[in-house]
Amino acid sequence: MTHAAPLSPRKTPRQSRSRASYEAVLTAAAQILERDGMAGLNTNAVAERAGVSVGTLYQYFPGKEAIAAELVRRIKAQLLDDLTGALAAAQGKSLREAAQIVLSASIRHHARAPELSRELERIEEDLPLDDEVAAITDKVHAGLIGLLAEHALPAPEVVARDLTAMSRGMVHAALFAGETDLAQIERRLLPAILGYLGLDPRG
Repeated sequence: MTHAAPLSPRKTPRQSRSRASYEAVLTAAAQILERDGMAGLNTNAVAERAGVSVGTLYQYFPGKEAIAAELVRRIKAQLLDDLTGALAAAQGKSLREAAQIVLSASIRHHARAPELSRELERIEEDLPLDDEVAAITDKVHAGLIGLLAEHALPAPEVVARDLTAMSRGMVHAALFAGETDLAQIERRLLPAILGYLGLDPRG
């Protein structure tokens, strides 16, 4: 991926027809990424799948990197929404209850579109994060750190990082093995989370 390529949309569509074309481009790109990964993503393929001309695509995006970056922004914003709701619901709960609430939200987020989620995480590692994505990521981690700090856990920054990696890794492994029972995935992952937190996984 060419890091020098612009990563922001050229403009934001305002008219309904323009918004429809803009969204069609993003939907088409997401479908291509799910099927073929970043190697299969190019502006011609996206435009053809979206049913728009390449010229129309270039009105909004300077290249495939900018399209991918916009998808990363969107999935990050969705994660922030999911976890913000979970963190609010976890307020005043025991550490065990709070861990279960946040874990359930994380599993639901990754299960929405597991192939796309995994591919966008790879892309995010390769793209230089812009301020918007970095700010969303910081808010997610700050929320987790704040929740852990409320329960007086030592080094909450490290704990938040470890739990995020643990959850993401195990959920992705399960989903890509073909599992669809989210409750079963949670039943396996929750004891690992609780054990890491120093809680008895048996309840």
